[in-house]
Amino acid sequence: MNSFFQKSPMETAKVGNSPSRAFFLAFLAVQIIGTSFSCTNNTDEAAQFFLRGNVQLQKREYKEAIRFYSEALEKKPDFADAYNNRGLAKFRDDDREGALADYTRAIQTDTDFGAAYLNRAEVLLETGDAAGSLADLQRIEQQYRDSTFFQTRLGDTYVRLNNPAQAQVSYDRALQLQPTNVEALTNRGALYFSQKAYEQARADSEQALRLNPKQDAALNNKSLLLARDGNYAEALAFVERALIAKPNQPYYLNNKAYLLLMLNRTAEALPLVQESLRLDKTNAWAHRTLGLYYLNQKQPALALAAFKEAEKLDASVDALYYYLGKAELAAGNKTGACATWQRGESAGDELARRERTARCQ
Repeated sequence: MNSFFQKSPMETAKVGNSPSRAFFLAFLAVQIIGTSFSCTNNTDEAAQFFLRGNVQLQKREYKEAIRFYSEALEKKPDFADAYNNRGLAKFRDDDREGALADYTRAIQTDTDFGAAYLNRAEVLLETGDAAGSLADLQRIEQQYRDSTFFQTRLGDTYVRLNNPAQAQVSYDRALQLQPTNVEALTNRGALYFSQKAYEQARADSEQALRLNPKQDAALNNKSLLLARDGNYAEALAFVERALIAKPNQPYYLNNKAYLLLMLNRTAEALPLVQESLRLDKTNAWAHRTLGLYYLNQKQPALALAAFKEAEKLDASVDALYYYLGKAELAAGNKTGACATWQRGESAGDELARRERTARCQ
């Protein structure tokens, strides 16, 4: 199974924006318009459309919110707050490109608009531009340094940039500012897991679930910890609860497939891992799970293809070289298996080291 940080045997997933953060940004924008508008007919009409958009945003009626914000912008084309909140509505409506364009317009209109930088950093992180996200966050760090939301997103960005020390500092700060920040607890727990600090990971995951028993990422992370201890049936129950909240989350689907394989429920696992890969074909951990399925089915050629695809995508996947060597051996290539386990040993794969010691002397 696999990890949000792509380092652990299962896969943890970042919580994403919470409704409270979305409303925080919307309310911030409302406060801005209360002090920045001059009294003209167009600006008064723009303000009314803007406020209607905020109501729809809070009701999660995103297309209606977008319509009202667009009306506001027709009345007042330099309305930075409307660009920002329309971007937020588009982001919530899964239009990342449209959100990015609107946040950029908000910043171009008001170069000191901190909320727009924070929102744009979110989209950049979601679309794989962690360096761009960090640049935006650093631009507003003095303004937002005491915001738990800002510190959480900064931690997420440092994780993507493979800077765990700075990520730790940011998550710790987020939780100093707000100990009940479930997202920060969940993501710090995932960071601890990636660093093999399992007791700290367990403490954060359990605290997150005490605060919000339905938090899907925390449920998935709890499943990760249980699986590590070999408690596959209990782990399955937790990941299934995560899937109730997000039925199409590819990480969760893959993790469930992996657990089913560990429980010898092989036939049930295949459609789940296939669906996970359909949703995200770049997920190395899901390719590893597919390889495990084929290895279980005594189809070494297909297993090798899946494991090699996983290696191409992310060679740090847990125990990958161990399983890749097993597939080579099953295909009758002991020399290739020993060479693979040797590579795994060099990469720190303990299972590969043990297998090479046992079989290749």
